[in-house]
Amino acid sequence: MSYSSDSYSFDIIGVSPIIQFFQHQQQVEQTPHRSKAYLGSYNCTLDSFIHSTEMVCQKPDWDWDNVVSEIVNFWLKHEDKIQQWKLELDSIKGDNLIIGRVANVNRLRQEFESLF
Repeated sequence: MSYSSDSYSFDIIGVSPIIQFFQHQQQVEQTPHRSKAYLGSYNCTLDSFIHSTEMVCQKPDWDWDNVVSEIVNFWLKHEDKIQQWKLELDSIKGDNLIIGRVANVNRLRQEFESLF
């Protein structure tokens, strides 16, 4: 495998009803060669997002240890943003998930370059 030089990014992108998140995974996340993966969690906690990496549909062939490291780095650097998303998730009624996006930066760059 040649993923050792890949770099990753993580961000929290929103709150979604559970059913919409799983429908999205079934429709969009079918290829292991994609540049992004979405993580859904019932709780806005570091442990929950790390656990959600194990639940990724059609898991891309990435270095998942590095992905987890990127999630931890995000948690260490963005306390205000995390607190804001926790409040957002807690304020919405119903069965919702907090959604995070992981991107394989090198694959994403290749996708953008292929557009031009």
